[in-house]
Amino acid sequence: MNGEHLLTLSCPDRRGIVHAVSTFLVVTGCNILDSQQYRDPDSDRFFMRVHVAADAAVTAASLRSAFEATATSFAMQWQLDVADRPVRTVVLVSKQDHCLQDLLFRHRTGALPIDLRAVVSNHADTRSLVEWHGIAFHHVPVTAGTKVEAEARLLALLDAEQVELVVLARYMQVLSADLCARLTGSAINIHHSFLPSFKGARPYAQAHDRGVKLIGASAHYVTADLDEGPIIEQDVARADHTHTVEALARVGQDIEARVLARAVLWHAERRVLLNGARTVVFR
Repeated sequence: MNGEHLLTLSCPDRRGIVHAVSTFLVVTGCNILDSQQYRDPDSDRFFMRVHVAADAAVTAASLRSAFEATATSFAMQWQLDVADRPVRTVVLVSKQDHCLQDLLFRHRTGALPIDLRAVVSNHADTRSLVEWHGIAFHHVPVTAGTKVEAEARLLALLDAEQVELVVLARYMQVLSADLCARLTGSAINIHHSFLPSFKGARPYAQAHDRGVKLIGASAHYVTADLDEGPIIEQDVARADHTHTVEALARVGQDIEARVLARAVLWHAERRVLLNGARTVVFR
């Protein structure tokens, strides 16, 4: 065996799903290397991620074609792909570059299974950083009067590069409802998430004024409901009375970078499945 593939699926729960999938894989010349599954009692849906090694003659295309009948019989939403294929990705960023720098480093060292096609920004500040890494940089300014044109330019780039994942690495622009719909399940955003939460301008100053004891960050899929999409990953760190606004910001930026990187990694490894307003994450 020399080819590895990943099958992910979700469907209404019923008897026989695991048996049908396992039988299909055996009959088509696959050996299961790892399998994870979950039944959500709230939605009564079944979720599964299977990593297989296949006979030399088996391809992802042939497996997809052969699996159609099984998938249809169980009303599955599913994907099947080569296991180690890097996901074609574009990163969006504004002026704050801590998340971008972290992603660029992880990409450069091979820690993220993504094919980073370009970085797009509404400011030119990060051009030299991005181009030093050998990545294409696109400056697409956005104003109230040019938002439609800017999003059209972005969509043209995504189509030209056949992009599968868009990462908003502190991109301080609100995407239109139409663009959010186009990117459903394929755009990840990161934002600060305090307990309690502080929205609007200068969140770390607001947190300092309130004497917060926890600083957090959330990575989630983008939806038209601002910062309320299905959550992929979150993390927190302790804070106390000695933290200045600047110290809070440093801690928060570190958490944001780590949480976003984990979300991108899990998405690229096909570990995240949408479950309505929530996610199932097979770690």
